[in-house]
Amino acid sequence: MASSDGHGVLLKSDSIAASFRKEVLAGLGELSQPPTLVGILSTNSKPSKFYAEFTQKTCEELGFKFILKMVGSAAQSSLADGEGVEEAIIEANEDDAINGIMVYYPIYGGQQDHYLQQIVSPYKDVEGLHFKFHYNLYHNIRFIDPESLSLSSPHGLQPIDHASEVPPEGTVKSIIPCTPLAIVKSLEHCGVYNSLLKYGDRAYGRTVTVINRSEVVGRPLAALLANDGARVFSVDIDSIQEYNKRPVSVKADLKAARYNPRHVVHPSTLTLPECLAQSDVVISAVPSAQYKVKTEHLKVGCICLNISAEKNFEKDIREKASIYLPSVGKVTILMLLRNL
Repeated sequence: MASSDGHGVLLKSDSIAASFRKEVLAGLGELSQPPTLVGILSTNSKPSKFYAEFTQKTCEELGFKFILKMVGSAAQSSLADGEGVEEAIIEANEDDAINGIMVYYPIYGGQQDHYLQQIVSPYKDVEGLHFKFHYNLYHNIRFIDPESLSLSSPHGLQPIDHASEVPPEGTVKSIIPCTPLAIVKSLEHCGVYNSLLKYGDRAYGRTVTVINRSEVVGRPLAALLANDGARVFSVDIDSIQEYNKRPVSVKADLKAARYNPRHVVHPSTLTLPECLAQSDVVISAVPSAQYKVKTEHLKVGCICLNISAEKNFEKDIREKASIYLPSVGKVTILMLLRNL
């Protein structure tokens, strides 16, 4: 899949987003009234402001109702970042006219942002950041009974078999964090997923390197890909881990039956160049303009995705990569709107 000039394809996310745009519009047409999404912006961060404006524009184009709620330094320069954000989330949780909530992170960073993510009602969490959705992702639980979201803890729930993409009767798909899901959909578009294989194993035989093990994108993405059968190298500033899918247990005891086959994590002794040299797919999400993935280390014909707001790949990336996707932002927004 190379261009006529001998370089790999520069793939824009528009073509991937187009099919999901049609799907979202079709679903919207079946509703008696459009859902309402509230976006809560509490900092003066330029990337967050851009994302909020982009969300609003997309919602208006498609026919969704969007309310931008600005608090903290986003509303008034004299206020601190995040001031009033918790109250805004609680108000949106309690407002029956609001169908979905998204909060523009980072605000404080680390544990404080994680705390805010748990305040959002799982019934209104369109970003898939609530711990219940993360629990399902890490345990490879793909379909859930909606009533389970009201339980205080996911422990003890029996996983629902996922032999098919179609949710069993009385269940719905568990929400997956939007950016990791957008990346998976982009990889499906690029042919990384093999549709001849059974659902849940379609990334089997692929080796993927994910650079940056953040809790929002990197770690859930590595788990998601491994749960689909890929061998994944998760690279962070101080370590490299290897994610693989746990084999199906042959034990018949109840304890083994509680869990779906899911990823296992081991430390890796490989270096980053060694990981890149054998990777069919390289995904980088490092929030630094100085960080670059060295083209010389890449496997010839690999597929590369840039997830960072910065450009993580060198200018000559397409001399090695067969496909280079510089952004998945437009796909991410549509994944979010599918959850409304």
